[in-house]
Amino acid sequence: MENDSEPEQSCWAYLPNVCLSHVFWWLDDRDRSRAALVCKRWNQAMYSGSLWRTRTITFSGRPSRSNISEFESTLWYVKRFGKYLEHLEIKFLNPYNAVLTRKFQVTMRGLLSRLGKCNSRLVSLTIQHLELDRLVWRNIIRNQFIKNLIIFLKRMGIHLVHLSLKGARVTLEEGCELLSSLSYLKNKSFASEINIEDFFSHYLSIYSSPLFHQTMSTFRNLVILTLNYNCISNELLEILCKHNAHSLWTINIKCHIHDPHGQVVWGMSWANLAKRAPKLKVNFFFERVMKHDSLARILLAEIPLRSISLRSCYFSDPDWSMRPTLTNLLPAYKHILQKLTLEFNNSHESLDEELLQLVLSCKKLFFLKIWAFLRVAFVERLLQNQAEGKCTLRTMKVRIYTNRYETIEEDRMLRDIFRRYRDLIDSELNYFVIAYPMM
Repeated sequence: MENDSEPEQSCWAYLPNVCLSHVFWWLDDRDRSRAALVCKRWNQAMYSGSLWRTRTITFSGRPSRSNISEFESTLWYVKRFGKYLEHLEIKFLNPYNAVLTRKFQVTMRGLLSRLGKCNSRLVSLTIQHLELDRLVWRNIIRNQFIKNLIIFLKRMGIHLVHLSLKGARVTLEEGCELLSSLSYLKNKSFASEINIEDFFSHYLSIYSSPLFHQTMSTFRNLVILTLNYNCISNELLEILCKHNAHSLWTINIKCHIHDPHGQVVWGMSWANLAKRAPKLKVNFFFERVMKHDSLARILLAEIPLRSISLRSCYFSDPDWSMRPTLTNLLPAYKHILQKLTLEFNNSHESLDEELLQLVLSCKKLFFLKIWAFLRVAFVERLLQNQAEGKCTLRTMKVRIYTNRYETIEEDRMLRDIFRRYRDLIDSELNYFVIAYPMM
């Protein structure tokens, strides 16, 4: 006798939509497309907006056969799913030649044009490390890319909450036009997070530009602002105080040796901003700006400093001393400093005692990273003080430089220290300590 009943269906046929969407979320584009061919319901699952809200698009900057598929898959994605996009990150990794930058520019023109027409949800855009001042960017390619991006930002600026163009390396005029695009429709922008670190080309004194000040005055709801110290001025702090004090939470400032940093900024300007924006936290990142005189002109006592990073990038200067900074400058923030990163070559002076006293004086310090010439005993003393409750670190990362290729003895001593304080380390610390030959 023939069985006329319907064939038994797989358990996958009864999978709830929320579970099916979660399965699709873990698949890449190729596997999603294949899975969508299984049945009508799975095809519908592929077009769930939740799958396509966040996207990172990566372009290789090296010639390869995969370049064509990268550019083609990008346009395929935007045409099909661009309307769902909310968070977009674009990476163009170390472009090798002008042919690839041209291909990237043409692809971005199509991508931005399509998104500008079909998308009304985009709130976050990140395009970092383009380095548009490199020779691989021919002027005509560079100018066309910037023009396309400006047109896009004018369309989408009303929606964007987060914009990062870190490492773009544009001129003052180009940079201000890009930023002004966000306020094109309403003459003001309500973006809350802007990252313009290394946005302008090296050696530009942005702090003295009325055009930059006028551009920054259009932002009315900044929460997080990331920029270089060559943008900081009394005028900028006054603008932030006037238009963003109600919302401003964090300012991240990078100061690089190649950026102008000799401008005079008044302590009163910082004090007024800190008073009007009581939740404000300022984080400083110094690269090869290590001399006490330069730091003292920048690190004013009125700054609500929460984090500081001082990195010399392995450069050594026998005429330079870190001691005045550790004993006179940084202790001014002992009541508020929370994160401290120090990476320097102090082969010409011992600083163990000064570093230990600084750490013990900063009562709110919870993150410590030190790469320097130190004695192994420094680590043991630091852990002993942690055990006695004299410091409350949660992260401790130390790289002990040595002048020898072999670090066998230091490694043995560090293992002994770890064994003695293992219970403390396991219960309280994110701990990483090594000896490192610095020749």
